[in-house]
Amino acid sequence: MNNSNLFTNNNLLEIPQKIFKKLIKFIADLRLAIILLLLLAIFSISGTVIEQGESLAFYQANYPEKPALFGFLTGNFIHFVGLDHVYSTGWFLALMLLFGSSLITCTFTRQFPALKAAQNWNFYEKSRKFEKLAFSMELEKGSLNSLIPLLEKKGYKIFQENDSLYARKGIIGKIGPIIVHTGMIVILLGAIWGLFTGFKAQEMVESGKTFQVKNIFEAGIFADSHIPKDWQVKVNRFWIDYTPDGVIDQFYSDLSVVDLEGKELDRKTIFVNEPLRYDGVTLYQTSWGISSVKVQLNNSPIFKLPMALLPTENGAKIWGTFIPTKPDLSEGVSLITRDLQGTLFIYNKDGNLISAVRQGMTTEVNGIQLRIDELLGSTGLQIKADPGVPIVYTGFALLMLGVMMSYVSHSQIWALQEGDRFYFGGKTNRAQVVFEQELMAIIEEI
Repeated sequence: MNNSNLFTNNNLLEIPQKIFKKLIKFIADLRLAIILLLLLAIFSISGTVIEQGESLAFYQANYPEKPALFGFLTGNFIHFVGLDHVYSTGWFLALMLLFGSSLITCTFTRQFPALKAAQNWNFYEKSRKFEKLAFSMELEKGSLNSLIPLLEKKGYKIFQENDSLYARKGIIGKIGPIIVHTGMIVILLGAIWGLFTGFKAQEMVESGKTFQVKNIFEAGIFADSHIPKDWQVKVNRFWIDYTPDGVIDQFYSDLSVVDLEGKELDRKTIFVNEPLRYDGVTLYQTSWGISSVKVQLNNSPIFKLPMALLPTENGAKIWGTFIPTKPDLSEGVSLITRDLQGTLFIYNKDGNLISAVRQGMTTEVNGIQLRIDELLGSTGLQIKADPGVPIVYTGFALLMLGVMMSYVSHSQIWALQEGDRFYFGGKTNRAQVVFEQELMAIIEEI
C-alpha cells in the first residue's frame, strides 16, 4: 500500500516537471522569438507612423469611421487598442518581456551548451569516423610531428593523445551568438527601464521668463525621482531667422539652467536638432508662438497685452489681440500678425483693415496715437528624460560586437596515425571554401 502511494506521488510530481520542460522548450523556440521580434517591429513602426499622445478628438478627426483606413484603422480603434501610446501599453511591455524571456531561455538551453561542447576536445581513434567529416583524406605518408607545426602556424590550438590529434580555432565565433543575445536582452531592459523612469513634458515659455518642468504629459511609474526639482530654466531670448523670401529658416532659444536662487549652472543656444542636455534631462526646440505685444496709447505707460492663436480654415497660424481705445472698453481695435518679423495689421470693430504697422512705429486709430513698442515671442520646448538610453546604447554596442564575433569561423581538425596510413580531416561552421583551401595547403606541405 505504501509503495502504491509512493508511486502515485512520484507520478504527480512528474506532471509539473513535464509541463515546465514543455514550457521552456516552447519559450526557447527560435520560431517564437522570430514571431515576437516581427510583432515588436510592426508595432514600433506603427508608433512611428501614428501620432502619439494626441487626444481622442484628434484621432477621430484624422482617422474617420468612413472610410476606415485599411478597413479597420479608425480613431476609436486606435484609442481602444492603445496605438496612440504604443510604447507604454501593457501588451507592448508584455511582448518585450516575453521576447526577453525567449532570448534568455535560448541562451541558457542552446547557446551555452553549444559553447561548452565546442570547448571540449575529442579524438578520433578509428579511421571510419573521418568518413563523416565534410572534408577528409587518407594519406600514404604523413605524421603528427609534421602536422603540428603547420597547425600552430595557422593559429590552431592543438590537443594530442597517443596517435590522435584534435585542433581548433575560432572559439570566439561560438561566443558571438551569446553576446548578441546578451546585447538584445540589455536593449530590452533599457527600454523597459526607460518606460518606468522616464517622462516627457511640453512647455510654451515667453522670452525672458523662467520656468520649472511641470506640464508633463507622459511619465513612468518611477519617473518622479528624475523630474527636476532643484533647478529651473530661463529663456534669455527667443528669435527666428527668416530667408529673403520671408520663410522661416530656423528658430533659436538662448536657455540658461539656473538653481532655485537664480545662479546659472549651464547655458546653451538651442535650435531644431541641437538640444540642451543637463542632469539627464534633454530640452528640444520644437515649436514657437507669439505670446504678447507691448503698446502705448498717446502718452500712457507701456503695457503688455497677451496674443492668442486664432483658428483659421486653412490651418495657418495667426495671432491676435484686442486693444481698447476707450477706458470703458466700449471701443477698440484688433491687432493681427502672423510672425515675428514685425508687421501687424489693425482692424476696426467692423472687421475692416484700417492700418498696418511695424514694431517701433506709431499710427492713429480712433483719434489716438497707437505705438507698437515690441512683439514678444514664446518658445515651444519638449523636455524629455529617459534613464534607459545609456543601457540601450550599451546593448547596441554588445549587439554589434557579438555580430562581428559571430563572423569568425569555428574550425576543427582531426588527424590519426594508424600504421603506415595517415588520416586527416576537418569541418567548419562557415567559410567552407576558404577552410578547404587552407586544409589543401596544409596537406601539400605535409
